[in-house]
Amino acid sequence: MAEAALLNLAPPPAATRTGTVAGERFLVLDSWRGICALLVAVFHFPTTSIISQSAFVGGSYLFVDFFFVLSGFVIASSYSGRLSEPDGLTRFALVRFGRIYPLHLLMLAAFAGFEAIRLVLPALHGTGAAPFTGGFDLRSLVANLFLLQGMGVEEHLSWNAPSWSISAEFFTYLLFASVVFATGRRAWIWFVAAAVTAPFFLLAFSPRHMDVSFDFGFIRCLYGFSLGALLAWFQHDSIAEARQAMAAGAGRIAWTLAELAMIAAIGLFVSVAGSNDAGIAAPVVFALALYLFAHEGGLISALLSSRPMLLLGSLSYSIYMVHIFVQARLINVGGLIERELGLGIVGDMTLRGDQVTGFGVGSPWIGFAALMAMLITVVVASWVSWRFLEMPALAWFRHLSKRI
Repeated sequence: MAEAALLNLAPPPAATRTGTVAGERFLVLDSWRGICALLVAVFHFPTTSIISQSAFVGGSYLFVDFFFVLSGFVIASSYSGRLSEPDGLTRFALVRFGRIYPLHLLMLAAFAGFEAIRLVLPALHGTGAAPFTGGFDLRSLVANLFLLQGMGVEEHLSWNAPSWSISAEFFTYLLFASVVFATGRRAWIWFVAAAVTAPFFLLAFSPRHMDVSFDFGFIRCLYGFSLGALLAWFQHDSIAEARQAMAAGAGRIAWTLAELAMIAAIGLFVSVAGSNDAGIAAPVVFALALYLFAHEGGLISALLSSRPMLLLGSLSYSIYMVHIFVQARLINVGGLIERELGLGIVGDMTLRGDQVTGFGVGSPWIGFAALMAMLITVVVASWVSWRFLEMPALAWFRHLSKRI
């Protein structure tokens, strides 16, 4: 789910190479981050409801690429002029690590704790693999602890499966900082090279179109991140100037129509391209969407700037990181109820051509109700982790970085 731009909070303002204030918050893009995180959560939750079975949700794994593009845009906007000294590199790496690792470590502990419980409670074994085997083996746990699960060292998704994207993104952060430190103003050449070569690499070697993770996740991340960085490198200042010019509401109707058209285009693209090579164009599509919505010119942007949507954006990283654990436990609870009552709540089903265990085998309406309950539970759990872990941990690491 990335993630990516899920991981970014604006640092204190600083002057960019062209003199515009960096660190300017693009509030609408924050809200998009939360929407994309929820769509990835819906994609991962197996139900018989018409929503889960739709082509749009079937292609919603592509929204992870939105995170990558947004992350490149935010990071390049904020840090491209602040990585000229070794101390700046160290502070950057420390803050980025502090942004992603504490919650990653907590979720690893949660999954490991549940595997330990399965050792002593046979009722939780189900028909799946034995505890600490398959995607939950100890070798993979070590790889996850060192953030290597998205760098091609694993043979399958493991533990908190969506975390492959934060693995790929963390090393993309380090590569970005190193390139900017070494090449300065010429760094954009390297971003162009990555953005051009990565899609051809995926076309040639990807076994699942754009749906790569543990194997070629780093290439996928580098592709989207580079496009976002290029957008910031060449368009950040012009976007900021345009936003100031539109402050009085000029052209609101035209911008609203453009935003509606972009949403329709994204919906159509994700529905059609999720199961074929066309999906490899996802970062390009999302870069165009990012450019449009960064202007915040239309009524859709005004809606996305509301307090509930901004809160959703703040919770996006937690949503992305906790949703698989929450979903798995809901399926566990539903399975226990099904054994006792046989209500058709949980059972085997086919989802996107795969045999899975999910909600609603008795009725699609049960699946729909389970989907809504899952989203509510994920948002509540995400608020708790955001309030009591994410923000305190990030503040601690930022304080530590200032002492360097």
